This record gives sequence, structure tokens and C-alpha cells, in this order.
Amino acid sequence: MTEPVEEAWNKEASAATVEEYVRQQLSAAFGGVRGVAESAVPSVVFLVSWTTTKDLRNSIVAAVAVALVLLVVRLVQRSTPQFVVNALFVIGIGALLASRTGEAKNMFLPGIIYNGVYSVGLAATILVGWPLVGFLVGSLAGDLTSWRRNPGLVRLCSKLTWLLALPCVLRVAVQYPLWAADLVGWLGVAKLVMGWPLQVAALLAMGWVLSRDSTPMSELDEV
Repeated sequence: MTEPVEEAWNKEASAATVEEYVRQQLSAAFGGVRGVAESAVPSVVFLVSWTTTKDLRNSIVAAVAVALVLLVVRLVQRSTPQFVVNALFVIGIGALLASRTGEAKNMFLPGIIYNGVYSVGLAATILVGWPLVGFLVGSLAGDLTSWRRNPGLVRLCSKLTWLLALPCVLRVAVQYPLWAADLVGWLGVAKLVMGWPLQVAALLAMGWVLSRDSTPMSELDEV
């Protein structure tokens, strides 16, 4: 390793423990409250418009327009547009599918597919012994694989990765049957309820797991 972990970390931010660092990284990965909200707002607009008007075209236009406004605000503020762009991409694909098929339910299909792929991918990283969250720890150490030599860190990262995957698994398990049954109203409600509230619940669960242990930064120099 080219430099001590604590010295490398202090160049970027302050974190006394590995758990604190992982909490910071997870918060950044989801964009905080604002990032989560920006991902949800376009879907809320579509659902409200579709429920009240049953006009698919105008509902799509409204959702895309709101996403574009959020993107412009980010650009004007010179802050990262990553989370708005992600939401716009999903909304755009959903809008294309819905407009081509004439079925409002297909606005929600890309999200279901995304969550399915994401949950399978996260589970796979755990099953092969390389839980995704471990790479957050590795990025701190300046060595993406050194954390695997510490069994305690591997177990911690596996638990956190399962918790990260759980919301995605639940969304697919609930939303796909609603999509297949063409229950657009209930599908929209499920997407909202299982969106940021479920993600926040998962992050709180991760926070609880992380609060139980304390791994000093210096331990990373020993793995």
C-alpha cells in the first residue's frame, strides 16, 4: 500500500471508523434526501395526472417536463445532475414503451426490470464472496481487494449488501404481479410506497448494523 489508510482518508474527509465511512458513502450513493426525492417526483406527477385524467400522452409529457425542470435546476446550481439524469432515463424509456403500446402500465416496467437486475447483481456479489459494499471499504484503503483478508469486514459488507438488495427484491415481488394484472393505480401506489420510504428504511437498517460495531481505520492497514 502506498500510504497509510488514515493519512489517505484525511485528505478527503474525516471518519473515525470504517462503519462511519460506509455510512457516508452510502448516503452519497443515494444522493441524500434530495437525490431520492428527485428520483420519485416524476413518477408521482405521472401517477396523479393519469389517475385524474386518464390521458396517457399528457401524463407522460407532464412527468418528462418535471424531470427536465429538475435537471435544469441542477445545472443552474452547478450541482451533480446524476440522480435527475437517472430518473429521466428511466422515465424516458417508460414513456417510449407506454406510448408505443398505448398501455400506461409500461411506464413502470423499466423500474421493475432495473430493480430485478440490480437485486440479482447484488446477490451474486455476495454469493461469490465479493459483496459490493466491500468495494466502498476498499476504495478507502486504496486497495479494492484488501478488505477480503479481514473476515469481520467481509461479514459486515455481506450484511450491508443484503440490506441494499432487499428493497429491490421486494419491489419486484410486489410490483411485477400488479403490472401483469394491469392494475395501474395500485402499481403507481406501490411504486411510491416502495420508493423512498422503503429505501430510507433500508438505510436506517444499515445504520443500525453499522452502529453496533466500530472498526478503527487503522485496522485496514493490517489486512
